[in-house]
Amino acid sequence: MTEAKEATEATEATAATEAKEATEGKEAPAALRALIGKKVGMTQMFDESGNVRSVSVVKAGPCTIVGLRTPEKNGYSSVCLGLEEKTKNISRPYRGQFDKIKVSPPRYLKEFRISSIEGFQPGQTVTLTGRFNPGDYIDIQGISKGKGFAGGMKRHHFHGGPASHGASDRERAPGSIASRRSLGRVLPGQKMAGHMGQDLVTVAKVEVVKIVPEDNLILLNGSVPGANGSTVYILETSKTKKKRVVAAEPGKKSKKRARAAVSRKKK
Repeated sequence: MTEAKEATEATEATAATEAKEATEGKEAPAALRALIGKKVGMTQMFDESGNVRSVSVVKAGPCTIVGLRTPEKNGYSSVCLGLEEKTKNISRPYRGQFDKIKVSPPRYLKEFRISSIEGFQPGQTVTLTGRFNPGDYIDIQGISKGKGFAGGMKRHHFHGGPASHGASDRERAPGSIASRRSLGRVLPGQKMAGHMGQDLVTVAKVEVVKIVPEDNLILLNGSVPGANGSTVYILETSKTKKKRVVAAEPGKKSKKRARAAVSRKKK
């Protein structure tokens, strides 16, 4: 019995190793338009027209598929991505769930919903190649910078009181908060001074300016939440318009009409 058990375990280990080698290094299908990355910072670049554009730089991936969620087992379809390998302070339960699928424990983990998981397998690599292109719109999520305790003007952009008529202590005050005599308390959600920042922020419809696949860099024409080095999540935009559409150049008739309109204005 012992020899048979050892032979079965050896066969299972060999099959798992072969499955891991078969999936490692393989690119995941492009149907998954999502990545985990890290904010690098900001810079500027010249576009094709010679204009200077300020861009935010994000190092996106490469990520590894470390798990799948199926409708039969979990009630929905999603792909779990991992970024970087965790090398220390790994708990045994955390390591155990990845040992089952023969994948290294990731340092950063995020689950992304998808319509179908067909073609996806644990161990596949997810990169920028074929997933995003210049001109695409994306949504980017991250934890905003913590500002500590902030007043109403900084936290909620209040106007403040008048700086005249001797009201020197009311210039940055929030004003009336509508005390509600029947309740006698401040209602939840009232805009007042308090903790600012350190929230999950989503910036929608950010344009992809350039992709540098060899360095896993994506350049975005917009702000990215969080400090440099913080983790961000790149997703396909939830807005209707998924890609920037370049307006067609006006034809000869349109140019003639424009010149005629300018001449009429001069007269």
